[in-house]
Amino acid sequence: MKSLQKGFTLIELMIVVAIIGILAAIALPAYQDYVARAQASEALKATAGLQADIGVNYADSNSLAPTSTMSAQASSLGGKYFSVGGVSLGSTGQIMVAFNNGALASQGMTITPTAANGQIQYWICSGLSKPAHIPSTCRQR
Repeated sequence: MKSLQKGFTLIELMIVVAIIGILAAIALPAYQDYVARAQASEALKATAGLQADIGVNYADSNSLAPTSTMSAQASSLGGKYFSVGGVSLGSTGQIMVAFNNGALASQGMTITPTAANGQIQYWICSGLSKPAHIPSTCRQR
């Protein structure tokens, strides 16, 4: 009796490997952008209290200039991707975050308030090397 060999041919295996390689080449850059955007979101969320304080200060005094308390609060903030002391305030309410870990290492993100009618309308993020890394909640409008 003859026994039949069963299995995949070399060509079939090479085609499968090529398809997996093409899918990986497409998915990897998208995944890297996703990771960087998540790391930038950490800075946005870590500074949420500071953003609220700047908003209250603007509503009370009609000034975006930070107080010494806000500056001290900013310098004490830290996270997984930015160290304590990596957050600073600008003279008109901007929050600057310097990343030192992860996909955004050695980059900085500036979170700028847009104020009108006695309140902050929204925040705009800028400064990262790729616009796709900026969280969607604070992209340029």
